[in-house]
Amino acid sequence: MHQSGRKPKLLKDYAPPNYLIEEVELDIALDPKATRVTAKLRLRPNPKVATGGRPLVLDGESLTLQSLALNGERLSPEDYELKEGSLSIASVPAQPFTLEIVTLCDPDANTALSGLYRSRGTYCTQCEPEGFRRINYFIDRPDVLAVYTVRIEADRATTPVLLSNGNPV
Repeated sequence: MHQSGRKPKLLKDYAPPNYLIEEVELDIALDPKATRVTAKLRLRPNPKVATGGRPLVLDGESLTLQSLALNGERLSPEDYELKEGSLSIASVPAQPFTLEIVTLCDPDANTALSGLYRSRGTYCTQCEPEGFRRINYFIDRPDVLAVYTVRIEADRATTPVLLSNGNPV
């Protein structure tokens, strides 16, 4: 097993994802204890997979789900299943759709050095491999590629410099 406790993924077990994420809009409000992450995902069924009625399963660890909306309609807890390590939505459209997920994560409590964490007061991210699941629910695997738009908000007094991909924000 890996240090994280997850079982290794083997090439012989590979199956293409049921859904693809084309675009991701992230709005991140940094807070040492409760960072709010709003993710708007544009998804579509994978044409290489017969998805007929398959649930959308998103990976997630150490997150608090605040809200979930499918094509602008807020989902109730009866519309999805939230369990340790995943968020599943049984019924999603057969055509492209938008999913908005709002989560809270705790960078100070994250000692896994994966996802969003703080080190000596500095916010850091490590998303490969499988670290994005500690920031928001996601199909967190390397063959799901998307175009990202990211907005980061922080308190200027405690976080005077913001970088995204090494570029000043």
